[in-house]
Amino acid sequence: MVTRKVISKKRAHALKNGYRSGLEEEIADTLRAKGVNFTYEETKIKYIQPASEHQYTADFELENGIIIESKGRFLVADRKKHLLIKRQQPHLDIRYIFSNSKQKLNKGSRTTYAAWCEKNGFLYADKMIPEHWINERRRSVHDGRRINNP
Repeated sequence: MVTRKVISKKRAHALKNGYRSGLEEEIADTLRAKGVNFTYEETKIKYIQPASEHQYTADFELENGIIIESKGRFLVADRKKHLLIKRQQPHLDIRYIFSNSKQKLNKGSRTTYAAWCEKNGFLYADKMIPEHWINERRRSVHDGRRINNP
């Protein structure tokens, strides 16, 4: 059994005249009747639509809840990913251990890995996890904000 898509006469007329719907054709006709200049489907607006849900696997999680991400190279995809995670999971305490936090983001950049972290509210260190991070008390979350447990 072959099913056919039923198109109204109004839509068929609109399609014949270069519009996608009868409503679009009516709006165009009204604008013309009022002497209003306009363009139709010429303006292109870029936007990003999240394509899918992603999952981040943390490198290390200390028993006090601090998440450690170790980075030799800190690529743009990593930076974007971590900004999204920070925005969507603000209660997480993600910190970086870099091979060299003075490394520039890319060849022409003045911004270092360290400067990027400071600008975006991430703690970082070079080579090894600082002892005071290991000794920090576990934090709990109240209303989406971190607080220290007494």
